[in-house]
Amino acid sequence: MAGHSHAKNIMHRKGKSDAIRSKVFSKLSKEITVAAKMGMPDPDFNPRLRLAIQNAKAQSMPKDNIQRAVNKASTEGENYEEIRYEGYGPGGVAVIVEALTDNRNRTGANIRAIFSRNGGSLGETGSVGFMFDRVGEIYYPASTGSADVVMEAAIEAGADDVESDEEGHTIYCAFEAIGEVSSALEKALGEAESVKPVFRPQNTIAVDADRGATLMKLLDALEDDDDVQDTYDNSEMSDEVLAKIAG
Repeated sequence: MAGHSHAKNIMHRKGKSDAIRSKVFSKLSKEITVAAKMGMPDPDFNPRLRLAIQNAKAQSMPKDNIQRAVNKASTEGENYEEIRYEGYGPGGVAVIVEALTDNRNRTGANIRAIFSRNGGSLGETGSVGFMFDRVGEIYYPASTGSADVVMEAAIEAGADDVESDEEGHTIYCAFEAIGEVSSALEKALGEAESVKPVFRPQNTIAVDADRGATLMKLLDALEDDDDVQDTYDNSEMSDEVLAKIAG
């Protein structure tokens, strides 16, 4: 299992968007509604809905907001479509964008424009997807325990990899095993801050401060779009590069 963290790059750029609480809640609500509409409205019988609600609670989303999002699935309204976009950012960094939209044409045009304005180019579906693996990601804050404690619990739970740093612990497992592994970890470590399927890069590309700053603008712009749920990329930035960008 690996020891260094690529996840800190993701955490670094998410700080800005996570501070905009209403936007975060909006994305969480959309995922809850879609999960409830695609399966049973009862989280006990709907794994995707259960994970969506768990992640919403981890972000301190009020219970009333969560219930409204569940109820919305059974009322008349827009139907969301799941779409994946793939392209390249500055320095040849591969980028995957997951969206939920009620208007494919609007979202596609917006995503293409964001890539173009921020030194990137939108490609065809499948153009970069082969560079990533679809896996389960389970995140615990640093206060959960030491790297050794989390590593031991992850091994016992059947996880494949752990990345720990000063901010927290990111545990990876097979996509098909996300429910089983997260349940085992919950018994050992308590409830995770987030549990979700992600695209994990097979290899990373080192990015300097100049290209890194432009890449951050691209990723921030994508995540600010109301239809975008998640973004993934294969960049790797050193602490020094992250410090320059933040400064």
